[in-house]
Amino acid sequence: MKKLFHLILFFLISATAYSQVDKITFNNDDSVIGEIKSMKNGVLSIETDYSDADFTIEWSGIKTIISESYFLITVSDGRRFNGQIATNDNGLIDMITDDEGTITVYADDIVHLESVDKGFWSQVYASIDVGFDITKANNLRQLTSRSNVGYIAERWSTDMFYNGLNSEQDSVAPVKRDDAGIDFKYYFQRKWFSVISSTFLSNTEQKLDLRTNGKLGIGTYLLQTNAVYWNLSTGASFNMEQYEDPSTDRDSWEGYVSSELNMFDTGDLSLTAKAGVYPSITEKSRIRTDFSFDVKYDLPRDFYVRMGATLNYDNQPVEGASESDYIFSTGFGWEL
Repeated sequence: MKKLFHLILFFLISATAYSQVDKITFNNDDSVIGEIKSMKNGVLSIETDYSDADFTIEWSGIKTIISESYFLITVSDGRRFNGQIATNDNGLIDMITDDEGTITVYADDIVHLESVDKGFWSQVYASIDVGFDITKANNLRQLTSRSNVGYIAERWSTDMFYNGLNSEQDSVAPVKRDDAGIDFKYYFQRKWFSVISSTFLSNTEQKLDLRTNGKLGIGTYLLQTNAVYWNLSTGASFNMEQYEDPSTDRDSWEGYVSSELNMFDTGDLSLTAKAGVYPSITEKSRIRTDFSFDVKYDLPRDFYVRMGATLNYDNQPVEGASESDYIFSTGFGWEL
């Protein structure tokens, strides 16, 4: 029995030692040992045995890194690799890749790391937040929610989202808005990508029961650093619209130009802005625009608070509907 106990203890110690394969040394020469989970938005997360929560540090605050973990690596020129990383004697980062051997880059050239040692779930990301407002005047009650889930691989990624708003108050018709979508991106070498997506919008302000929009396009990253992501894409879309009055339903072809800006080199604060312009091909002089802006402040243990605004504009709405619809919302949420 005593031998069995010693054997079990040996394996437990060995497993613990094996799990701590990555060493990070900071600019002040302090260090931490554990398993690197990711580096995104300029912040590296490492899991340690002596802390319940993951340890996080800004990428710019790291002096050296020695890792046996296996990562999906994205660099600032848009290239993506599977492999390992380690700081060399010159203070640069050696990427030991599967396809191209050892590639040496500056630390600032690495803009994203995702551990793939733990299988499928290590490459999944998700978030959800909710907000609820009650006002005594007119007995206003409003519920907002936002959520998304996605998966990122070496050459492709997919993302799904849902945003909802329900508002009721005395002497006013209820307001309801639902916005959802799914997209798929395939990444070419350097900064180019192709995209296919579908979005769905229901909106009482514009008398819209359902707008289904399918897009196919190509895009590029204008900026891709540890502080900013900024992309631009263009292509064609097909628009199917169903209104409260079925006689006003319409289908149309559109071109589109869209852009997304993410800024995250601001401590615990991050900003995201998205804009899209849709000039109609089959409806004369019609143009639609979508815009959203979000500010998120990170809290401990992956919680956050968010404030955002969304605007939809159509210069040729159906009769009796508004040209524009906008919402301002706040929420408290959690992200994976």
